[in-house]
Order: sequence, then structure tokens, then C-alpha cells
Amino acid sequence: MERYYQPEIECASLDQIRELQSKRLVKQVQNVWEHVPMYRKKMEEQGVEPGDIQSVDDLHKLPFVTKDDLREVYPYGLLARPLSDCVRIQSTSGTTGRRVVAFYTQHDIDLWEDCCARAIVAVGGTKEDVCHVSYGYGLFTGGAGLNGGSHKVGCLTLPMSSGNTDRQIQFMTDLGSTILCCTPSYAAYLAECICERGVRDQIKLKAGIFGAEAWTEEMRRDIEDKLGIKAYDIYGLTEISGPGVAFECSAQSGMHVNEDHFIPEIINPKTGEVLPDGEKGELVFTCISKEAFPLMRYRTRDIGILSREKCSCGRTHVKMTKPLGRSDDMLIVKGVNVFPSQIETVLMNKGYPANYQIIVDRVNHSDTIEIQVEMTAEMFSDSLSAVAAKEKELVDALKAMLGIYAKVKLVNPKTITRSEGKAVRVIDKRNLYQQ
Repeated sequence: MERYYQPEIECASLDQIRELQSKRLVKQVQNVWEHVPMYRKKMEEQGVEPGDIQSVDDLHKLPFVTKDDLREVYPYGLLARPLSDCVRIQSTSGTTGRRVVAFYTQHDIDLWEDCCARAIVAVGGTKEDVCHVSYGYGLFTGGAGLNGGSHKVGCLTLPMSSGNTDRQIQFMTDLGSTILCCTPSYAAYLAECICERGVRDQIKLKAGIFGAEAWTEEMRRDIEDKLGIKAYDIYGLTEISGPGVAFECSAQSGMHVNEDHFIPEIINPKTGEVLPDGEKGELVFTCISKEAFPLMRYRTRDIGILSREKCSCGRTHVKMTKPLGRSDDMLIVKGVNVFPSQIETVLMNKGYPANYQIIVDRVNHSDTIEIQVEMTAEMFSDSLSAVAAKEKELVDALKAMLGIYAKVKLVNPKTITRSEGKAVRVIDKRNLYQQ
């Protein structure tokens, strides 16, 4: 039987979960009504009062909140506690607009770290493990969350942060790291470097907890094969708390949502209609235990599916799929919806490394898409005609997957910049023409 960090919560019955959620939801709605003017205004515009929310069955009556709402009231407009009660902020990167700053009381941090501790225990972590945290620290939530979760479990924690790969590998070998926490793209890069240095037999890793960016099952298998580990997904958003909103268990068949803290919904991204379990749509989360920065029905723009099928690990919390794309970051090329994950699947099925870039442009008022893909060392030694044949093979495979033509350019090994954090997969030059 797999160990649990908080079995009384992680293995609670559905009735127990719903009862706890309803109690916390009712309290949270009253809290934001009284302390957050933006929520009160939104609820009044929707014709909803706290008394209308009696249980989780009434959740659909509440208005949605979006990242635009957060930006409009930046920085303090969503605080539900006095600033003097807050002990930390975390922040988004701000790459798509004004930064979103999330606030935490000490209680919020404790609960967040509990969620991350659950994730570590779910992959087999104990106080005997050495947890190697290569997520970024500072304002980014990755490092702080897994660092705190590792402490809660009692692991020896290596707060490596990202970058300085030589030092990463040295500490990994010298201190016997057993659990690696980082983005999947950096895990792939570390695996590549470890194999090149010939120190694979000195690595004691058994598991990896990878998140903060989209990655495919093909990439998972590639990392597992190269590092000799089990690779597990973890999900979170800075706005909600950070990593630990949901995490994979030994079944590796979806991520358990920590339902005692977050209520997930799947909606039709166009109509806002709540969809039943098993249907694909946009993920929405409601925070029912956070004090400083509780988001209600927050639209993540991540596309996913929820399932309550019984899990072999014994946990009873609902599972969410790995994000299947984005409802807003999705590329529309020549009228066709294109997700980078579709392209990655084709590339890795054909044996290419997870180093590629997607360049979208507009030429003579028509969209173009080019996929630049690194060759392996073996491919680099091929003749020009052999390389051209491989490019054509990828063009055909991508057209079968996407339904449109995508130019493929095989480039020399090591020419695409490696990522030590979130990989930059897409360059959309069309945005330049709209400025």
C-alpha cells in the first residue's frame, strides 16, 4: 500500500469531501463578500448574495474571475486580509502583461507546503530521501513550494534553483539526490548532459516531479529512459497557490486535485456552461481555504478533463488530466487550432529530442508555420539528401496530425537555446504586425 502524507484527507469518501467543501465554500463566499469589493461588485452584478450559496451545488451561481480582473485591481485589490497579516508574495512572470502578485498568510504557506508534501510522498518520498529542487526560487512559486513540501516530509532538501548545470550534476552525484523537482524541459536538458558526461551510473535518482509547462507522454518516457526514474506531473498556478494544486500518484494516470483546498470545475470556454466529468473543457478553480488571496471560480485557460474513476493508489480526490492545451495560448494557423503538444508528440514519436521551436509568421497576408528541430548527432552525419528526406517525413507526419502544412527545418545539434526554466517553444511573429 502506498504511503500518504495526510491519509484522513487524501482517502476521504466523496460524501466527506463534499461536506468539507460545502462548509468551507459557504465561509469563503461570506469572507470575500465582506472584505473584497471586487467580489461583492461582481456578485451584485450577477444578482447573487452569500445566502444563495449553501453548498458546492450552488457554486455555478458565482461569477467567474479572470487574469484580467487580477491585473485591473493590482496590487492590493483582491486582498481578503489586512496587509499586516501577510508574510510573503509570489508573482507571475508578467510575460503576457502586468504581473499578477499573490499574497500569503503563514496559514496559506502551511497549507501550500502540505499540498506539495503530499505530492512528494505520492512519488515515494520519505525523510530518507534527498530532494533536489531545481525550480526557480524568488518570485516564481516552483522552488518555494517544493522546498517547503520537502521540509514537511523531512527530506534532505537541496535548494539548487535553476541554472549552473555543472553544479547541479556535481551535487546530484556527491549528495546522492533521489528526487528531482524542475521543469520537464530542464529535466530533459539535465538528462542530456548527464549522458554526455558519462556519469549516468553515478546518479541515484528514483523519481522526478516535473511541472510549470506542458509536456507530452513521449517526453515523459524519454526522460524516464535516460535518467532511469519515474517521472510525475505536478500542477499549479501562482494565482491559486503554486505547485501542489494537483499531483500524480504511482498510477501516473492523471493528477489528484487537493479537493479540501480547491474545487475544480470543467466549463465550456465559450459559453461558461459547467460540463460533466469526462468531458473536455477549460479548468476553473475555487480556493476554499486560502486566507489572503482567495480566488473564486478562477478561469485558468488550461484545457483538461476531470475523472472520479477509482484510483489504484487509494486516493479518492478527483483526477485531472495533464493540461491538453490552452484556450487562449492555442495557436490558430490558417483557421486551424494548433497546440504545441501535438507537434511535440509527432517529433518524439519519430525519435527527435525535445529541442524544437515553432515559428509562426504572416507572409503576403497568409499564415505560415515553421518547425525548427534539432538533429541528433547521428542524423547530423547524414548526407544532405538524407536530411531532406527526414524533413519531408516530418512534414507529412505533421500534416496528418494538424491538418495543415508546416515547414520543417532540421538544424544542427545544440543550436536551439537550452532552457533552465520554462522553455520558449513558440515565436509568433504575427503579433509584431498588430502593434
